[in-house]
Amino acid sequence: MAIAKEAGEAILKVYHAGPAEVTLKEDNSPLTLADKASNEVIVSGLRQLTPAIPIISEEEKDTPYDIRKNYTAYWCVDPLDGTKEFIKRNGEFTVNIALMQQNQPVFGVIYVPVTGIMYYGGKDTGSYNVDANGEKVYLKVDNKPSDWIAVGSRSHASEEEAALLSQYPISQTVSVGSSLKFCLIAEGKAQIYYRHGPTMEWDTAAGQAIAEGAGAVMTMPDGQPFPYNKPSLLNGGFLVKVN
Repeated sequence: MAIAKEAGEAILKVYHAGPAEVTLKEDNSPLTLADKASNEVIVSGLRQLTPAIPIISEEEKDTPYDIRKNYTAYWCVDPLDGTKEFIKRNGEFTVNIALMQQNQPVFGVIYVPVTGIMYYGGKDTGSYNVDANGEKVYLKVDNKPSDWIAVGSRSHASEEEAALLSQYPISQTVSVGSSLKFCLIAEGKAQIYYRHGPTMEWDTAAGQAIAEGAGAVMTMPDGQPFPYNKPSLLNGGFLVKVN
C-alpha cells in the first residue's frame, strides 16, 4: 500500500505539471512520463520488499513464457491503469498491484492518486478502502435481487456487452474509467461489469482480488475460471458480478 501511494505521488507530479507528453507503444496504446515514473517506484519498492518474488508489469512484460510459466508466486502490476483517463485529465486512473499465487490473484491494491482513496483486499482477508483521512471501511457487495447497476468503460464499449447485460435485472448503467469499475462492485455501488473487448492481465488482477474479497465473482463469460500467466498476457472477455 505504501508503494502504491508513493507511485501515485510520482504520477501526480506529472499530472499537475500540465498536459501530458504522450508517446505510443508498439500496440498504439498511449504511454506517458507518469507511467514510467510510477513503474520505477513500484518495481524498485517491490524488489526491496520481496526480492524473491518476480514481477510482471505493463512496463516489465518481456520475461519469456518458458520462464514465467514456472512462477508459483509473482506480482502483477499496472503502474498507471487508465492512461487515456490520465490524458483526458478526469482523475479516473489508478495504480494497480496484485499478488498472484498459483496464477490467481490472492491480494490486490488499487490506489486512486487524485482522491487519495486506497482499495485493498482479497478472498482470505476481506476487502476495504481507506480514504485520504485514514478512515477505513469494510467492503461488501450489494447482491440485491433487482434494479442492478451495471458499470462499464468510458473508453470501450461493444454491442456484445449490451446483449449479455440484457440477461440481467439492470435498471441503470454507469461509466467510469480504469479499475474503478471493480471497486464500485466491491463497494456495493454496482452489481455487474462485463467486458467483451481485450484487456491485459495487469488490468484485471488487483480488481479481481478486491471484488472477490468483497463477495463478487469473476469468471470468463461462459462461467469458466479466469486464467492468468497465459502464454499471451492478453485477456479475453470477463464477467464480474455479485453472487
